[in-house]
Amino acid sequence: MKKSVWTVTPFLYVMAGLMAVMAAASWFWDPVIFGIEAGAVILMIGTLLFTAIRFRYHARSAMTGASRILTGSRLQKLDHFVLPLVVAGDHDDIVWVNGAFEKIAGDTSYLGRSLAALLGKIPLEDVIDSSAEITIGARSFTACGCKTDGGTLLYLIESTEHKALEKEFAETRPVVAWIAFDNREELSRDTNGGEDTRILGQVESTLNDWAYSVGGIYKKISGGTRYLVITDEKNFAREQEKQFAILDQIRKIKTSNGRSATISMGIGRGASNYTEGEQWAKASLDMALGRGGDQVAIKQESDSYEFYGGLSKGMEKRDKSRTRVIAAAISDQMRDSDMVMVMGHRYSDLDSVGSAVGMWSAAHRGMDKPAYIVIDKSQSLAGSLIETVEANIGDENQPLFITPEQALERMTPQTLLIVTDTHSQDYVESTEVLGKASRIVVVDHHRLVVRHIKNAVIFFHEPYASSASEMVAELVQFIGRNALSRTEAVALLAGIMLDTKGFVIRCGVRTFEAAAYLRRRGADTVDAKRLFSGSIENYKAKFQLVSNAEIYGNCAISSTTDTKIPNLRIVASQAADELLSIQSVIASFVLFESNGTISVSARSLGDVNVQILMEALGGGGHLTMAGAQIPGTNMETAKQTLLQVLETTLPKATKFQS
Repeated sequence: MKKSVWTVTPFLYVMAGLMAVMAAASWFWDPVIFGIEAGAVILMIGTLLFTAIRFRYHARSAMTGASRILTGSRLQKLDHFVLPLVVAGDHDDIVWVNGAFEKIAGDTSYLGRSLAALLGKIPLEDVIDSSAEITIGARSFTACGCKTDGGTLLYLIESTEHKALEKEFAETRPVVAWIAFDNREELSRDTNGGEDTRILGQVESTLNDWAYSVGGIYKKISGGTRYLVITDEKNFAREQEKQFAILDQIRKIKTSNGRSATISMGIGRGASNYTEGEQWAKASLDMALGRGGDQVAIKQESDSYEFYGGLSKGMEKRDKSRTRVIAAAISDQMRDSDMVMVMGHRYSDLDSVGSAVGMWSAAHRGMDKPAYIVIDKSQSLAGSLIETVEANIGDENQPLFITPEQALERMTPQTLLIVTDTHSQDYVESTEVLGKASRIVVVDHHRLVVRHIKNAVIFFHEPYASSASEMVAELVQFIGRNALSRTEAVALLAGIMLDTKGFVIRCGVRTFEAAAYLRRRGADTVDAKRLFSGSIENYKAKFQLVSNAEIYGNCAISSTTDTKIPNLRIVASQAADELLSIQSVIASFVLFESNGTISVSARSLGDVNVQILMEALGGGGHLTMAGAQIPGTNMETAKQTLLQVLETTLPKATKFQS
């Protein structure tokens, strides 16, 4: 009872009396209506009498039980007790409060009301087992209680000042931010001296004003384009509510040819001290840059990150000096190894297998080392490429492709493992092979995920690259001589064509330079195109998915529960690509069932960061190509989950161009 029964009952008696008068008056109008109203009055009076009797019994029971607590001198002592006290009966109705409680309650009367009026939604068991925080007016209290023979005894300890101090402590926790002007080098190369100075000055002035607005300390780190800002939790929370509008402000600073400046920001939040906060901020900045830049990454715990922004495609770095250095380092690692094993990701595609074949060639032909590609052929989506490679360069006595089980048998402490087209420790072809390797090299182009391979001796990660095959095509030019045969060049070209959708998406200058190099090594675009050929059944299945698609806003969504479709993963990804050709569609999603799990294949043309959307479903990927798996659900539920993600996350993942 949240209201006192004796407060409501008199009103009900008055209503019953009025109804009786109305019934009597209706006798002179219509006897039938009189009979109906008279019956209603009798029923209401009977209900009131029954309720009153039950309440008297309930109140008598509560007071009898409470009397075992409130007896004689004990009552007097409790009434003068310094802590506010509340006594409730067997039915948790408040039957007595002491003077201290009456002072804090003021004019509000709790007598006769349920304990729920005091505790709110907090279960009484929680208060009895430990304690709970409640508020009365503007004051905070810690409520503790115990059960007795007669009911419940509840006492309150005021914590208003403690809560105020706790809030002040939380709001003054240090927040450290490392900021990088992540495309300064590219903008500087494309502008003259005067404009370069203007761009740099505007960026630094905007950052300085932003640091002042969040009550922080701003410091430019000498010798580079990195900046340090230190603020507190209170000011940081306000900026977080604005979704870090500083990213948009910096993006409005443009060169004369229309290129925008971008920054990346790494934030350490909730650290115990400034040293730890700075370490977290640096780790967050590395994460933001690894995901393509133009975004904010917030690190709060050991492996907990939160991201904002990330809508830019990333500016291509044309300087190959880093590639040359990485190639030299990989050559040294190969030279010091007894054998080299190359491994891609699960459900390997043309880019995964093509880049693996390229690294195999670099080790086998370029460095004259025994080399193998670790792959599960039964789950690969690049069966045509595997068959082509085996037919042209395979050797029965020295197989090129081996299973993870065979790899585990052959590996030694001196074996070098090269992971291509993925950097996720959960998505590699074999986690057992990854765990056994003592030295690991990673070559990947996907945006950085939280659970990435952290113990790699070389982590070659370029999120602006079109594909892993493009990165490998550049590396092999600096590893040995004549490292690539014609077949291997075709494999790499097919990988580039897959991830660029035939040189349409994410193509930069270096993409075409890599393709030109592969063409010089004998790669033929017709041969590469043949690797994309599928059966007539797959073709029909693809367009069945396209025809079943529904439009939600600017997104196309299709689904199928037919698990008998051959090469379903390939068909789903091809259907997602095809849906982007529909007018006004900026993102496409195809859901399909595989091994009891609902998988999602997501695509966009760059206006939507589908990586952010898929991360909300537990997946990941790239700006324009991503995926996720939703276990333990059915297709309809998975589709509703996707729609909820689109409703809540799509605005943050969409790039609106002015």
